[in-house]
Amino acid sequence: MDDKEQKFKTYRSLSNMHNFRLRLFAEGILTGILAGIVISFFRFALSEMEYLRGALYNRLWVSDWSINACWFAVLIAIAFILHKLNCIEPMAAGSGIPQVKGAILGLMKMRWLHILWVKLTAGIIGIGAGLSLGREGPSIQLGAVTAQGVSRLMGRTRMEERYLLTSGASAGLAAAFNAPLAGVIFALEELHRNFSIMVLLPSMAAAFTATIISRAIFGRATIFDIPYLQLLPISYYGIVILVALASGLAGVIFNWGLLNIGRFYSLPCFKRPVQKIAFALICAGILGYFLPEVLGGGNDLINHLAKAPVSLQLLLIFLAGKLIFTLISYGCGVPGGFFLPMLVIGALCGSICAQMLIMLGWIEPAYATNIMVVAMAALFASSVRAPITGTVLIMEMTASYQQLLSLAIAAMVAFVIAELCHSKPIYEELMQRMLHKKAPEPAVLEQRNVIELVICSGSSVSGKLIKDIPWPPNTLLVDVKRGESQLIPAGDTRLLSGDFIYILTATEHVEELTKMVEE
Repeated sequence: MDDKEQKFKTYRSLSNMHNFRLRLFAEGILTGILAGIVISFFRFALSEMEYLRGALYNRLWVSDWSINACWFAVLIAIAFILHKLNCIEPMAAGSGIPQVKGAILGLMKMRWLHILWVKLTAGIIGIGAGLSLGREGPSIQLGAVTAQGVSRLMGRTRMEERYLLTSGASAGLAAAFNAPLAGVIFALEELHRNFSIMVLLPSMAAAFTATIISRAIFGRATIFDIPYLQLLPISYYGIVILVALASGLAGVIFNWGLLNIGRFYSLPCFKRPVQKIAFALICAGILGYFLPEVLGGGNDLINHLAKAPVSLQLLLIFLAGKLIFTLISYGCGVPGGFFLPMLVIGALCGSICAQMLIMLGWIEPAYATNIMVVAMAALFASSVRAPITGTVLIMEMTASYQQLLSLAIAAMVAFVIAELCHSKPIYEELMQRMLHKKAPEPAVLEQRNVIELVICSGSSVSGKLIKDIPWPPNTLLVDVKRGESQLIPAGDTRLLSGDFIYILTATEHVEELTKMVEE
């Protein structure tokens, strides 16, 4: 589809907003069905690989040295396979969430079919081999590229494709965590950063449809099985704040580690990318014998912490092992995210805090699991800087709906701690580093797109006439939506906070325009 046809279709959609919304809703349902099937297959494959890995290490313990040596040879062979897959599709490497953010902003291009099969294959192999990576980041990217495939096959415009990318990402998280509300909130709060009905409708349709598909296959059980989660007394809310402070600082440390693990992999012994992957897999092989709990995503470790008491010394070993091995696994660059490992680290921090508080006599042992759940939400909010998502996500994953207030307080406090420490939102910073490392192609920057922005209260354009606003060059304001009314933009039209504006501009101006309407 050439630019002229893109513009014509975009203008036609904006001039008939009612039908456009309904079409997005229907496409969101289709995206949710397809994404739900893809992510459900991904979940099933990873669960089978995890079971096989556990059985394998049980056999290796009683086998002779030659069999064990063969397993390490297999791990090295897997490193070469993963390296080859990275070379085939570099955009499939890592979590995938920064790539989705970049694609929504129009700053990155994703080859949906290549990413789909490479991410599935490499994710199953790498996480199945024991790397401390989660399925959630990959699931978000898999959902997004599934949506992109729907858009391309149906010949949709770039503006419409961005809405579908957001809805696909929403479906990916919802199906991965069996958490539809969290999927919607994450897509709105972290990815699109826009709560317009144009984003909300397809995202909700996709998330709820994908969850139905997921529950039809895996059942209605929550990802985390945490029994005996009681309502936390209000008198304990001071403890919640203390735990949130500790978890917020842990989130800052976690982000620092992720952003600086490249320094470790820049050592002379890691001259080739395959050497990084081989090192991480060999570490996984060694840990499989002595500390298998830190392998893979780690949701079973959270379930174990909630059901059986663990000594403080063992908790500290688990925390150190999971944190260091997650950094090693993510830093090697293979497809896989740190979303679930981050929650596991939060749960371990919470369990350590609970043990210490019980020893001091500040809380009753019955509330230890509450502290663990609160710490998970706090660390997520500190790292990702998405407190609403963190609150809703943990609430849905643990079915602890009565904990809403304590989770929200913890997420808010941890958010403030991260701000005071000047820690940057992890996915935002990873995206910026990717863009800095490899500048967008000139053809991408020159591409003209229609973007939707919302005027924020107190921004530099709020209350100004259109003709008085210093728009970037070659930028055209094509539509203004105020409530249910549509305004034809004119020079003497005054923009108000809450207005949704649709701007035709080159991709290189998107970030500048976003700052104009937000700051």
